[in-house]
Amino acid sequence: MSVACGAECFLAIGCLRWIWKRCTYIGGDDSATWPPATADEFESVPHLCRIILSVYEEDLHHPKFPPLGGYRLNPDYVIKRVTYKETLGRAPPYLIYLDHSRREIVLAIRGLNLKKESDYKVLLNNRLGMQMFDGGYVHHGLLKSAIWLLNEESEGLKRLWLENGAEYKMVFVGHSLGSGVAALLTVIVVNHRDRLGGIPRELVRCFALAPARCMSLNLAVKYADVIYSVVLQDDFLPRTATPLEDIFKSIFCLPCLIFLVCLRDTFIPEGRKLRDPRRLYAPGRIYHIVERKFCRCGRYPPEVRTAIPVDGRFEHIVLSSHATSDHAIIWIHREAEKALNLMKEKSSETMTTAPKVQRFDRLQSIEKEHKDALERAVSLNIPHAVDANENEEDDKNGRQESTSTSASTDSEDESSADKLASKHKDHSDTSESRKTSNTNWNDVVERLFERSGSDKLKARKDINISDT
Repeated sequence: MSVACGAECFLAIGCLRWIWKRCTYIGGDDSATWPPATADEFESVPHLCRIILSVYEEDLHHPKFPPLGGYRLNPDYVIKRVTYKETLGRAPPYLIYLDHSRREIVLAIRGLNLKKESDYKVLLNNRLGMQMFDGGYVHHGLLKSAIWLLNEESEGLKRLWLENGAEYKMVFVGHSLGSGVAALLTVIVVNHRDRLGGIPRELVRCFALAPARCMSLNLAVKYADVIYSVVLQDDFLPRTATPLEDIFKSIFCLPCLIFLVCLRDTFIPEGRKLRDPRRLYAPGRIYHIVERKFCRCGRYPPEVRTAIPVDGRFEHIVLSSHATSDHAIIWIHREAEKALNLMKEKSSETMTTAPKVQRFDRLQSIEKEHKDALERAVSLNIPHAVDANENEEDDKNGRQESTSTSASTDSEDESSADKLASKHKDHSDTSESRKTSNTNWNDVVERLFERSGSDKLKARKDINISDT
């Protein structure tokens, strides 16, 4: 009798401890040890939020979302707007914005529309471990949407970049569902930069606002130099490892789902999460906007923290009433602008050296953080993790290929698809590659994504070992 009572007491204490830790955990705890971001690296986020909000507008000359501060969209810079009627459900609506003042070519993709069945189809088009790319797993539906988008707009983006000079950046930005499409589109472009005229990797950027978990951990760390995720406080989507289709199938009972996911993840060891190659994560470097504190009401002056986390990468669900409201693009826009203004005021008060020196030192520290994150991923035995030296060699080879591609003339008759197939011949696991004159880009990309049976067997073996 006493043994049974002791076991019940022990179980009750354990449950109370879990409830206390879950209820007292706030979104700011995820980035408590991260260093603060600088105004220079965060400066474009409010402006990009404004561009995404323009995708929702019906009339850009009379916007229903009033501009905040000085971030006003110039309708004359909009090159193209694409609606659901034109995408036929293959991708969310988007626009192409040529910003001459910032020297950027921006492709902005809107978030999930709860009224559109096509957006749900993109989310539902995925199974665990269904799609591999570059040694990691990605969301199949989002990847397919990114391929379609590149197929449609690659020639237009290439022409814009070549006509406006080599100093213009190519920026892909998306919110929620669009963030996953933008991130995977960036991964494809970085690996096949000849599709956009041989644009250098350092001129390609992606900002994923309220990002969806769309790629495995090794890819999230590998592309942290070109993909930046922006998370507002308690946003549920970057923290929920549950497949996106399960989230939005239960959208009307989302708090219940979040609680059950939180309870389930408590009993999954950290090592098992890291060794699972099929577990998806938020992409790239993360900028966390923190504006609330424990046991305090209201919003405080926001601060932005940044890092490339490897272990503990937004793995804890936050049981908060703001978990869904922090996902809204309008709130991200407002708080990002407030945080940027505070950073500018603080930097102007404490500046003791020339801005160029500060910017150079920050660029060096960002490169070092990326190398450290790559080495950390290797030390944790994350499947398919890339070494820092290997990543530098890939970047060097990519720059050489981009230089040779940009120097070639437009009169060459060889198709870009055939070039891609020959360039990735060593990485392909098929013994023979089919070469036809009318090769389709979609077929080439699908062949590039195929992996050998040994890699898949190794991935399964890692999962089985972790399960035991």
